[in-house]
Amino acid sequence: MTDLILHHYPSSPFSEKVRLVLGFKGLDWKSVMVPTMLPKPDVVALTGGYRRTPFLQIGADIYCDTALMCRVIERVAPKPSIYPPSAGGATHIVSQWADSALFWVAIPYTMQPAGIEHIMQGASPEVLKAFGADRAAMTTGMRRATPADAAAQLKTYLGWIEQQLGDGRRFLCGEAASIADFSVAQSIWFIRRAPPVATVLAPHTRLVAWYERVAAFAPQRPTQIGSSDAIAIAAAATSTAPTVFETEPGLVQGDAVTVSATDYARDPVVGKLVGLSREEVAIERHDARAGRVVVHFPRIGFQIRKEDAA
Repeated sequence: MTDLILHHYPSSPFSEKVRLVLGFKGLDWKSVMVPTMLPKPDVVALTGGYRRTPFLQIGADIYCDTALMCRVIERVAPKPSIYPPSAGGATHIVSQWADSALFWVAIPYTMQPAGIEHIMQGASPEVLKAFGADRAAMTTGMRRATPADAAAQLKTYLGWIEQQLGDGRRFLCGEAASIADFSVAQSIWFIRRAPPVATVLAPHTRLVAWYERVAAFAPQRPTQIGSSDAIAIAAAATSTAPTVFETEPGLVQGDAVTVSATDYARDPVVGKLVGLSREEVAIERHDARAGRVVVHFPRIGFQIRKEDAA
């Protein structure tokens, strides 16, 4: 079995999404804990500057964004599938909505004063200030909902989910669990970590019962390794995953490019373009400690630019 290394931290909602997928598939995995905020020198050694959490490592291949990470896990372990044919395209649509619209109301709603005491329990005033500054830098130029607006929007979204479950189905897109369930569950999980604000979930009894079904896919206990161990694994790798290159106007294999997110945490990653398709872009880069690594991104939510035009 391919060694899967998840770089994450316990309170990260997107990390919980991937942890649940790993649990659903019953996979063994290795765990590397990353800092919650900059500086992240060991992260940069592997990703080239991508700072979001989590990311997935397989040898010298680094996979960014959970949408791509989950597809990679599916390739490694196809059964049980998180993309069951019975769910159709709806599972992808719901998943993308959950990763964006739902997530960005769940976070400000939960991080209101009554919630942040639980989310950041035990943090000193200095840590809270540094964390706030770090997240403000990540979201520069992004307009986020106020707690009041987030509360109103969240109640609407929760009502939609409750309605979707109204016919007695076990999961959001039918009788089989899918990526839609894990993407929605991450935000519900985060809200539930702050009991004073999690009361918003109580009226939605079908949603609560559905969440308990999804949460039951708890992951197996991972093998803990250090970030230096993960860097050594990348450096020792003798090959990387095969990539495809589909010609697109203005891009040639081997081009020096930057890849960056289009919404938040838009730190550019520089490298040589080695893979390109309608779903994925892969760039090769070299690091003094990690050696040659290939960093993979999904196409949705990311922008590719030639380095000289960046």
